[in-house]
Amino acid sequence: MIVYLLCYLAAVLFARTQYYLLSGTALLFAALVLFWREKRRNGGRVNLLALLSLFFVGGEGISCLKLSRLQGPWELQTFAAFFLAYGAFRLAFLFSGGREQDSRRVREGRLTEIRAGRLFVAVAGLTALSAAAFLAEVRILGFVPFLVRHMPHAYSYFHVSGLHYLTVSCVLVPSLALLYVNVVHHRSTVTNLGLLAAVAVSLLIPVLCVSRFQLLLAVLMAAFTWLNFRREPIPAPLAGLGLVCLLGVYGILSMARGHSVSYLNGIFEMKRNFPIFVSQPYIYIANNYDNVNCLIRELPSHSFGLKMLFPFFALTGLKFLRPELVNFPIYVTKTELTTVTLIYDAWYDFGILGVVLFMALLGFIAARFEKKLRSVHSPVFCMLYAQLAIYLMLSFFTTWFSNPATWVYFGETAFVLWFVGGKQQWK
Repeated sequence: MIVYLLCYLAAVLFARTQYYLLSGTALLFAALVLFWREKRRNGGRVNLLALLSLFFVGGEGISCLKLSRLQGPWELQTFAAFFLAYGAFRLAFLFSGGREQDSRRVREGRLTEIRAGRLFVAVAGLTALSAAAFLAEVRILGFVPFLVRHMPHAYSYFHVSGLHYLTVSCVLVPSLALLYVNVVHHRSTVTNLGLLAAVAVSLLIPVLCVSRFQLLLAVLMAAFTWLNFRREPIPAPLAGLGLVCLLGVYGILSMARGHSVSYLNGIFEMKRNFPIFVSQPYIYIANNYDNVNCLIRELPSHSFGLKMLFPFFALTGLKFLRPELVNFPIYVTKTELTTVTLIYDAWYDFGILGVVLFMALLGFIAARFEKKLRSVHSPVFCMLYAQLAIYLMLSFFTTWFSNPATWVYFGETAFVLWFVGGKQQWK
């Protein structure tokens, strides 16, 4: 924490004197040190605190490099908000017992027995539900985003309120199928073909929706579930093949969205002529922090809890009965770049106090997840843990816990956790 404090003070000083490369470098160094030390103290395993250290603090460092003309000097309140956000999470995580106490040995939680037949039913049922919802959306809206041309934001219009949550539930299927393969070693050919078909459909739906993020989420969740269940690295050839395929499909979806390189570069407004594979990831990370700075600078008054209650208003339908409950302006540097960081809505609601309380609560919950993973748990709990890990890893991207889809995913996974629970032996 001392390294973090010193590097942060240096970053603020460099930023105030407009030495932005040094400012960003100081925070990137802090992120790497925090990640490495947390991983070492946790017996070599990457825990939730290590993920947040690397990606949240590291993302802040990338933003402080100021490689885009969209980025301007930060308010001191912005620096304070990001510093206290990480500090609150870290202190709550450590005081709640999130770190393994004996760094020489990481206890591996014992897996409980589950009803394997019900797990297959969950894979098939969720696939069928997602596919049916997708077809219903196509019928209602009259188009498939992947097949539409000259509509750069086709996916943004492919939403039937309420129904779309079921469509995107396909992202859970690869992880459930992976768990089934790992707990049921003697499977029939029909079962294997069924699992393969379910995974293929679940990955096809994000492609047809032209949703790069849903495809990435499905793949990341399966990878994290594997790591938490098997406690061993993914084989290098398999990981390499998966990465190549994912990048290929990502490129195809980018073209299908109608986003040309000149169009994207015009939005990103980079200070130098970087290749698109550098400028796009950079702006998708860096500008989110500047959007928080924009919020802090321009917000006239706080929403006192209403912003973070959006999932409740959306899932209960109250947003249709009382639209004023959810109609809050968004403060961003550019209208096309609306992604924000994890703390955006917490500041919107209560300012810096909201940021501290929200991140402290999140740190406490993360610690509980870590302790559960080190004790007796169901294989499906590895999926729940994987979801939280992804949200912390992508903490630079958006306000995950103000997104109704996040709670739909948690709810569906918790239902499967209950559904497959039991004392029968794996078969």
